[in-house]
Amino acid sequence: MSSLEHEMSEELTATQRSTVKRLPQRAEYERQVIYQILDEGLVCHVGFVVDGQPFVIPTAYGRVGDKLYIHGSPASRMLRSLSNGIEVCVTVTLLDGLVLARSAFHHSMNYRSVVIFGTAIIVENPEEKLEALLAFTEHVIPGRWAEVRSPSRQELQGTLVLSLPLNEVSAKVRTGDPNDDEADYDLPVWAGVVPLQLTAAAPIADSRLQPGISLPAYVQNYTRVCDR
Repeated sequence: MSSLEHEMSEELTATQRSTVKRLPQRAEYERQVIYQILDEGLVCHVGFVVDGQPFVIPTAYGRVGDKLYIHGSPASRMLRSLSNGIEVCVTVTLLDGLVLARSAFHHSMNYRSVVIFGTAIIVENPEEKLEALLAFTEHVIPGRWAEVRSPSRQELQGTLVLSLPLNEVSAKVRTGDPNDDEADYDLPVWAGVVPLQLTAAAPIADSRLQPGISLPAYVQNYTRVCDR
């Protein structure tokens, strides 16, 4: 088995924090499942506490192997706080459908979510920092990095990058039909799933786009759906 195959088949050890306690049958600890959810998502929510005040901040992210990267201005309160070595909880959620049951009580949603616990550290190595910035760009739209101008030295110095190891992680997944009470299956009420999916509309060119620049295929065919 190659190292990549081993990575993709490895099951993470659940910790006290990462163990799914509510509906544990929906828990997933396989790296492959976790990575697919992270790679399809676009926004994570970063939870942390500073001086007793909890914060939850949405931000973009990128993944390289078993590390999650977030970045921004060194003036960011979130990044400044996290760079001091405080504990963090990061979540990513994909909404796959609305589950309409025959009773109001059993309505639900089909979803895939990931929860990550750990301590973020500053990325000091210039090569790793550049790799992380590449990962951010390619995570949002694959193929883009090769066409755009690379970050300048000043831009790199003005960007703080933090990495979070994907060690204490779990996923939770709901799929399928409503779970109605047995007596409710005879009710004359439509029940089922309304599938949901993030889709891209037609691209809108920049008003200052130079003439003759064609629309790249990776933009025209953009999608967030990963194989699953």
